[in-house]
Amino acid sequence: MSSGYDAILLNPTDSDGSISNILKAKTAGIPVFCMDREVNADDAATSQILSDNYSGCVSIGIEFVKELKEKGKYVEILGLVGDNNTWARSGGFHSVVDKFPNLKMVAQQSGDFDRNKAMEVLETILQANPDIDGVFCGNDAMAMGAFQALQAAGKETKVKIFGFDGAGDVIEKIREKKIVATGMQFPIVMAQTAAQYADEYFKGRRDFPQRVPVEVELVNAANIKDY
Repeated sequence: MSSGYDAILLNPTDSDGSISNILKAKTAGIPVFCMDREVNADDAATSQILSDNYSGCVSIGIEFVKELKEKGKYVEILGLVGDNNTWARSGGFHSVVDKFPNLKMVAQQSGDFDRNKAMEVLETILQANPDIDGVFCGNDAMAMGAFQALQAAGKETKVKIFGFDGAGDVIEKIREKKIVATGMQFPIVMAQTAAQYADEYFKGRRDFPQRVPVEVELVNAANIKDY
């Protein structure tokens, strides 16, 4: 704000901690457009442009159930515990998977959206649960970490891995049939929408939607040729 900007496009990594700064900008008459992540307030940001994480992970959950044939043991590796995206993705996934009693979650632990942390987490989980059938990871960096852990344990062909983001390395692993699926996000769409809204604000518009969901696409073996 002290630099004299007329609008702020923000990716708030702390859903609660970012609110006070956004409100300061609002008080100063500076619009704030959140991208990718949201804050836990409806009266702070001018608009929040977000991936539809919940619906995207409903699709992942459906694919997960199909691939595991409705039974087996699985692990969920969560993202940052304080990030709303973590719980939207987990919630969408569980809204499907929890309907199948023969799918048993044997561990749920945070990997902080970090590849190395997820690898270490899964290595530890595998010591107590060596016979898992699937792993759902809250982002693709963690899916790659999970793949590394399973590869080191000699289980990469036996355990089905699912991620979320649409990262290039996971797309390649899907192409190689080493990871089953991911949810493709569209950060360019989010950024373009935020920039467009800022421009419209400068031109006098004030009636912005509080939340704008951006569709997430399931990427798997069936449509990998499109990517």
